[in-house]
Amino acid sequence: MKIAIPKERWPGETRAAASPESVKKYTALGLEVVVETGAGVRAALPDAAYKAAGAKIARSLSACLNDADIVLKVRRPLGEGEGKVNELALIKEGAILIGLLEPYDHKDHLQLYAKQKIQAFSMELVPRISRAQSMDVLSSQSNLAGYRAVLDAAGEFSRIYPMLMTAAGTVPPARIVVIGAGVAGLQAIATARRLGAVVSAFDVRPAAKEQVESLGASFINVEDDNAAEAETAGGYAKEMSEDYKRRQAAKLHEVLKKTDIVITTALIPGRPAPLIVTEAMVADMKPGSVLVDLAAERGGNVAGVKPDEIVVTPNGAKLVGHVNVPARVATDATNLYAKNLLNFVTPMIDQDNASLHVNPEDEIIAGTLLTQNGAVIHPNFSQGD
Repeated sequence: MKIAIPKERWPGETRAAASPESVKKYTALGLEVVVETGAGVRAALPDAAYKAAGAKIARSLSACLNDADIVLKVRRPLGEGEGKVNELALIKEGAILIGLLEPYDHKDHLQLYAKQKIQAFSMELVPRISRAQSMDVLSSQSNLAGYRAVLDAAGEFSRIYPMLMTAAGTVPPARIVVIGAGVAGLQAIATARRLGAVVSAFDVRPAAKEQVESLGASFINVEDDNAAEAETAGGYAKEMSEDYKRRQAAKLHEVLKKTDIVITTALIPGRPAPLIVTEAMVADMKPGSVLVDLAAERGGNVAGVKPDEIVVTPNGAKLVGHVNVPARVATDATNLYAKNLLNFVTPMIDQDNASLHVNPEDEIIAGTLLTQNGAVIHPNFSQGD
């Protein structure tokens, strides 16, 4: 069986879908691994490293994808008219495609996968169960995004994070508020604390309070009778009532007036990012304040943020809207993502007869498989929802 790792062609995408370490594991499983030349260069992984791990280096995309049984991607393959090359058209009929396929944003592509009889797996949909933790791409990449957000904020901030006592006087610590205490938020809290900042955090889920406080941050609490229902069975935050949103806004507005840096991480799967920091809140923040919005790519949690831009507001606050933040730490992001994919693919390989076995009864397969046998089969998308 042949497994292909093509070079990513989306603008700004620096990650690769395999690392030299994962290539070694695939070859040990009996797979022929073909990596397109330059696939890992932007993640500081040269062709020579893949070759030393046992991969063949293809000199073109078509040579890489030709007759591949499994295609591993970071982002979804480019379709007709989306770039210089139609990646999707080069994937053979019946192949397995695995990557971050963005099914909620690109439902039309599901029909294209089905038309080519591709078995398409979307790694965003890996269920949050114990057995799938090692395959959880959103967690591995969000972890890095939370870390990087704190450094990006530091780069834009005109002061330092820790308290500093000198003969010339005392420098007070920076005050940071992290909104959303999921994987990215918790990593942001931990990183900001290590750098010496005073950190507070907010999340609609009451269960997050203990995690926030365990990292040395204080929890911003909004009293509400329905707070116990703020979390889905999968561990994600639910959209809250209008009354809760009003209370939340009032509390945050009060807190942010005394805050130096805000890092927002709030996302609801399949929906635009919820607006949390309003224009009025930004206007009342101190000059030189920095707001890093990790949800900028999906509309943003901060009013006025623009994807891939740094906006300076009239009162001197900076709105930082970097997109695809994990790609800003490409080497580690690639290594973690590659391990997630390896852990996902390995159970499908039958080493005894060198074949693939996709078990639709498996909870992880059922949760991620979008298309099979020429049809869209995932329950979230099969009815055109």
